[in-house]
Amino acid sequence: MTELSFQLYSARNVPSLPDFLETLGKLGYTQVEGFGGLYADAAGLAANLKKNGLTMPTGHFGPAQVADVSATLKTAETLGIKKIIVPHIGAEDRSADESKWLKLAETLAGHAETYTKHGYGFGWHNHDFEFVPTTSGRTPMEILLETAPNIEWEADVAWIVRGKADPIAWFDRYGDRITAVHVKDIAPAGENADEDGWADVGYGTLDWDNLITKVKSKTKAQYFVAEHDKPSDEVRFATRSIATAQKWK
Repeated sequence: MTELSFQLYSARNVPSLPDFLETLGKLGYTQVEGFGGLYADAAGLAANLKKNGLTMPTGHFGPAQVADVSATLKTAETLGIKKIIVPHIGAEDRSADESKWLKLAETLAGHAETYTKHGYGFGWHNHDFEFVPTTSGRTPMEILLETAPNIEWEADVAWIVRGKADPIAWFDRYGDRITAVHVKDIAPAGENADEDGWADVGYGTLDWDNLITKVKSKTKAQYFVAEHDKPSDEVRFATRSIATAQKWK
């Protein structure tokens, strides 16, 4: 079985996070991935994780958070995070040409140098917009990985597909940079509109039985993180997704 982590952003709307963490533990999860909105009470979160047999080896930190090195290091130490991942950049910081992407890549390269010196992995998590070619023809994803050769990549496979790219081709090209993956699924066309067209893992259009073998053979992924950007039922998503993963060899 692939040990499946759970991105807690998928449960950002639950009435009680402590209760949901208890549910995750009972379902068989042993890992979760954090996100920026959870870190205000890192010590309290760490206690709740421990209580439910959960660890948080990876965590998402926004651009402004990783710029505050001392606060991020303290959060990571408190929660036991090993990989610090920047998950997103706003539209105002993107450009049709290469300019803003080059600037972002240089910034990420600097952060990677800082955090790796402190013993942490440091990487980028993609959406779909990184696969839209710039005016030069290069994609933002290429610019980030080539301009910042020391950053890792948490590959969100479903967002790659939504970006009209072939994830396996990207595994072949940059698999040595991929140290984590987001395990996410896409609903059939016209379905799950209330969930922005996403699906529980194993209940959508992506062939995860095949994809997981490609991830394992072509990348250096250590962490496999289930995510759904807008589940209508977080417990259903968590339950179905780990059941799917338990069937993988």
